[in-house]
Parts: sequence; structure tokens; C-alpha cells
Amino acid sequence: MTRDELNTLGSKILSGHRITAPEAFALAAIPDRLLWDLTALADKLRRQHKGNRIHTCTILNGKSGKCSEDCGFCSQSQSATTDSPVYPLMSKEAMQEAAHAAIRSGVDRFSVVTSGRGLPKDQVRQVSEAFGELPHTGTATQWCASLGILAEPELRTLREAGVTRFHHNLETARSHFPNICQSHSYDDRIATVKAAQAVGMSVCVGGIFGLGETDEQAAEYALELRELKVDSVPMNFLIPVAGTKMEGATRITPRRCLKLIAMFRLILPHQDILICGGREDNLKELHPLAVLAGANGIMTGNYLTRDGRTLEKDRAMLDSMGAEHGLRIT
Repeated sequence: MTRDELNTLGSKILSGHRITAPEAFALAAIPDRLLWDLTALADKLRRQHKGNRIHTCTILNGKSGKCSEDCGFCSQSQSATTDSPVYPLMSKEAMQEAAHAAIRSGVDRFSVVTSGRGLPKDQVRQVSEAFGELPHTGTATQWCASLGILAEPELRTLREAGVTRFHHNLETARSHFPNICQSHSYDDRIATVKAAQAVGMSVCVGGIFGLGETDEQAAEYALELRELKVDSVPMNFLIPVAGTKMEGATRITPRRCLKLIAMFRLILPHQDILICGGREDNLKELHPLAVLAGANGIMTGNYLTRDGRTLEKDRAMLDSMGAEHGLRIT
């Protein structure tokens, strides 16, 4: 794709054109010299659909380690030999304490995340009880959960408790998924996404980049998310962890991170696109440019088994960019 072809496609997208699969794969193949043309176009599209408001979220690792699944990137997997923390589901009070801290911070969404193939029914009820006793009016913070592969009855219990969004990453393109995980299928994950939608939840579905996928497979993945009509797309960037199957993976470059963010914005103009785990480590000095490449959200605070960006740093970054947000220091 030439610069003129990219500009022509960009004008069509800004006018409401829904990008086709061949066009998405052509974007994936653009030369590196057109990176800044691509990101400039993605930024225009972000502002057109999302304005200058940056969505923020934070998570609590509510149950850690000893996961039965064999995802090659994960330090909590049964196949990993790491020193990641291991503990059972936190108490209702501990989950609520973290949720109230999220309210005070001004983040838009707070999620409890648990390890394992899927949280058992009795523990889903415990999480639901914790959320059910939290404020559902008078606060800007909304509630999310990420509890693995669940069926409609458990998801409905969460929805009735005030959980409005379910997070469930597909991780990567269908064509690449068997190289990452063999203990469950891609369709197992898609079934959970559709079940969450069926009970009236919005869905947050993203993945990890740097797993050995090609740019064409990244475009394939974005097209899959579009067909699923997801609401939010968290983009994580792999930090290879010693003791996992992917400990020797080649680190993704800052420029490729920006290219992928911009591609996702062009293919998914209406979705929230959040930069999450690995953003600072992989984007390095280009980290603030993620917003100017099309992202309209960030995950702030710690991740599952690693420290993340502090609220203070993220607020300072967004303030310096003149971005609108609700973060506050208390």
C-alpha cells in the first residue's frame, strides 16, 4: 500500500466506510516508512468517535496461580515454573476494599480477575455478593469481572449483582491460537463471550501481542472481534517470563506496538481500545504516543502478577497531553 492509497482509504474510513478484509490485510503489510501516516490517520479516527476522553480501568488479582490451563505466555499456568503468587479467592471484604479504592481514584471501571479455566459456581456467587453490596449509583466507576469460561446462569448471576461488563480475552487470532494453548479451544472462549452478551453484559475482549503472530494474523484477530461486536479491546504486549513456554520470545518493538494499535483503531473505529499489560516495557520512550496512535483508554495500576503504572504517573501523562479523564489522587 502506498501513501496515496493509505490516504484514500483513510478518507473513506473517516466518512464511514467499513474496512474490508483485503483492506485490513493491506494495512498489515504497509511498510514501516508509512507508520506515522498510519498513526496520524488512526488519531483522527479516535478523535472523531471518542473525542479527547481517555477511558481508564484497574483490576484486582482476586485469585492467583495454579491455573489448569497451558497458555504458553502465562506465569500462572500449570505448565509454567515461576514464582508467581498463589492464593485462593479473596474474601468478599477484600474485593470490596479494592473496589472502594477504585471509586476514590476516579477510574471508569474496576474488575476482579481470577485464575483458572473458570471460577466454580460457589465462588461466582461469592464474587457476585461482593459486587452486589457495592454502590451502583452515585459513582462514576462501573463494575467488571474476568472469571474465565462461564455459562449463562453464572453470568446472569453476575449481571443481576451489578456487573455490567465481562472481560474474556481470546488472546490472538484463531489461526495462531493452537500455537499458544491446547487445553481449551478458541470456540470455548467465543461461547463465553456470546453467553455474556446474551445475558445483557457488554464485553471486553482483547489479547496479547508478541506471541509470534504475524501482522496479518493481528488484522485477522481485529476482524474477528468486529464480527463478535465486542465493546472494548484491551491490547497487552508480551513481557516474556522465565519459566513459561514463551520465555524465549522476541520482544515486540515500540514501532510495531504503535502499528498494531493504529491498525486496530482503523478496523474497530467504534470500540474502546485500551493499552494494558506490557505497555511501558514495550513502548518504552514512545509510550505516550499510544494515545496518538488510536488508543482511547489505559489500564492503570498493577496487573495480575506484575507491577504496573502508578495512578500518579498515568494522571501526569494524560494531563501533559491535555487529555480528559477522571483520575484523581486522594
